This record gives sequence, C-alpha cells and structure tokens, in this order.
Amino acid sequence: MKTIEIEQPATFTVGQNLRGLIVEMRPQEWTKNLLVFSGVIFSKSLTDINNLWVTLLGFAVFCAASSCIYLLNDLCDLDADREHPVKRNRPMASGMLNVTVARIAMFGLFLTAAIGSFALNRSFAFVVAVYLLTCIAYSLRLKDIVILDVILIASGFVLRAVSGAVLINVAPSEWLVLCTSMVALLIGFGKRRHEIVLLEENAQNHRRSLSDYSIEFLNSIMNICAGAAVVTYALYTRADETVARVGSSAMLITIPFVVYGVFRYLFLIYKHQAGGDPVQILLHDRPTLLNLILWIVTVGIVIYLPRFWHLG
Repeated sequence: MKTIEIEQPATFTVGQNLRGLIVEMRPQEWTKNLLVFSGVIFSKSLTDINNLWVTLLGFAVFCAASSCIYLLNDLCDLDADREHPVKRNRPMASGMLNVTVARIAMFGLFLTAAIGSFALNRSFAFVVAVYLLTCIAYSLRLKDIVILDVILIASGFVLRAVSGAVLINVAPSEWLVLCTSMVALLIGFGKRRHEIVLLEENAQNHRRSLSDYSIEFLNSIMNICAGAAVVTYALYTRADETVARVGSSAMLITIPFVVYGVFRYLFLIYKHQAGGDPVQILLHDRPTLLNLILWIVTVGIVIYLPRFWHLG
C-alpha cells in the first residue's frame, strides 16, 4: 500500500481518534450486512435459536470485515478524498483521525473477521475470505477498470447473501442469488452515475474509471439491471423450490413491493440525482423505507404464518 503523508493536527486525543475511527468504520453501512439473515429467514429457520444465534455471529463477523475494507479504501483513496466535495469531511481526509491508528484498527478488524469466520464454519470462512480478497483487489487496483469495478461491488452483496445460507448449511437459491446480483448491479451503476453528476468535469480525477462512463451508458445499463431484477425475483417466487419450501405460491404477492422499490430507486436517480449512498436513501426516503418494511412483513407472513397456524 502506498504510504500517504498528510498534514495532521499537532495533537491527538484518545476521544478524537475514537470518534474518528467509529465514523470511518461506517456503522450505518452495516445495514448491508443484514443480507446475512436471508438464509435463516427464507429457509424457515428463524425460529431455530441455534441457527439464529449463528447468523447473528456471522453478521458481526461481516461487520468487522466490511469495516476493515472501508478503512483500507479510505487509506488508499486519501489524496483523492481530500479533493472530493463530500468525502473530504471524512475523519482521515480531514485530519481528525491519525492514519497510524486507522491502520492498526484495520489489521485488528481483519484478524477478528478471519478468526471469527473460521470459528463459526469453514464454508462461511471461505465466503468471508473471498469477500476480503475481492475487496482488497478492488481497493488496490481493480476499481480503475470500467464495468468490472461495479461487478466487484455487486459481488459483495451476493457474498453476504450466500454466507447466510452456508452458515446454517442450506443451499442458497439460485434465483435469489441472481436477483441480488441484479439489484446490486443497479445500485453500483447508480453510484457511478451519481459520482459523475456530482463531480462533473473533475470526475475522472477522483476515479479513473469514471472517464470511461457516460450518463447515457449508465442510464441504459441501469434500465437493463432494473428489468432483470424484477424478472428474476418474479421467477424466484414461482420457482419449484420456492413453492416447495414455502408450501404455496403465495410469495407472488410480494412482487409489487419489489417492483415499487426498483422503480422508486430509478425515480430518485433520474429525478433527484440521488444514488450516491443507497443506505442514505433507505434511511431518509420514507416511501423506500416503508416499502421495505411492508415487503419484510409480507414475506414473514407468507413464510411463517401457515406454520404457526398449523401448530395452533
């Protein structure tokens, strides 16, 4: 990793470094790691205390792994972030967090993720290792390769979903993996579009691959990903394995929520030039948040209510 020297404040307090480190770890981004719970939810194992506990530990491991990658990313992009209108306010870029402290924390989180994943499940450890290696390769070199950069970002979402299945020793649904891939690609290309709109002529100075993208190309490929996401989810709800697992074809009633969610995201991208941070959209766009909650509740009713009704 290239050593980057930046101007630091004369003194650092423990509290200042701790606050800066917590911000750099981006705990708000841990919402992405909730995909780990997809395995225990869709396998109808949510009421199994052992599987639920293992999944909670897996979620914690992925939080450590993802925060490790966020620190690595910001260490690699330190100079570019200082020229970015938003990212320059991050603790390392602004000089609030000591770079040495960030490096120590990064290695500590890496060890936590590695040891924790092996302690849980070897297959899960393999998925976490692939996630870490992919993200490291992205941070050090592959983020400059057009299209591949977004594919690698999307792979992180897919690996989270897959890890939830291998944690409890169930096979992940192929259709669900495909649907997650399409949604993740949609979000990834949406982020690239937002960067171009936000940075304008300085876009290629911040990220080399941005010089190879155009708004027109990104609009087209996002429309393809959006359509594919809706179609693959619809096929997932009607797949034989899904019907057999749920016990009916009732998952079909969850399709409108997915359609609305995809269309709402496109609306925010095209109309309001949003999309830089999907977590911020989720937390601050009320229609998106309400739609997600309704989807989760509906999925829960479809999967688990017949089981409790039968037990009753």
